[in-house]
Amino acid sequence: MRTPIYSPTLFSRSLLQARIAPARVASALVTPVLLAGLLAGCSSSAVSPNGTTQSTATQRQAQVEQIRQQLDLIPPPSKNRYMAVHSLTVWENPYLTVQGGMLTLHVTMADANPSGLGSGGIMRPVAARRQDLNIRTGDLPVALNAIPATAWPYGRVIAIEEAHDTPPAARPQVRRNMEAAMQSLSDLGVVVYEWSEPAPSVR
Repeated sequence: MRTPIYSPTLFSRSLLQARIAPARVASALVTPVLLAGLLAGCSSSAVSPNGTTQSTATQRQAQVEQIRQQLDLIPPPSKNRYMAVHSLTVWENPYLTVQGGMLTLHVTMADANPSGLGSGGIMRPVAARRQDLNIRTGDLPVALNAIPATAWPYGRVIAIEEAHDTPPAARPQVRRNMEAAMQSLSDLGVVVYEWSEPAPSVR
């Protein structure tokens, strides 16, 4: 059984408290809630007794490796399931919307009702279980590790898209942030499903 380094319950509560507008209109990073609970003691360099600062890069690498081991407990992705999805509105795994200064992480929590009756309908819409959180690119590994295993029904795969209606002047920065996010996902062993119209592609 996968035991996240950080509490899935805390992550869910943080998302509920920090629910915000869609990525294309959001403007602030919701870091106080997420980072206070999930990144306390992890984002700053540790200081040894003799006063010297340990290598930030070494700490970062160790943290990523630890999180990768946790994420490896999520089953490999099922292509038959996720490649049959043709709209992000019905995508059930986590997915990312990339902007120039931040990422918006979209998470669809598992339906607490085990019955399939009415699932996805007016009374039980998928969108009602979707929660959004703005994060910095560097905080992506910690945020992913806090997502409950039940929120990965397709296995270890994430869809990623560029924010819609990005001004031409901002597109180079958005693309750089996109590449950085995809590299981070690759380092974590997460399959990247780059979402673009008309046809997404696996990275």
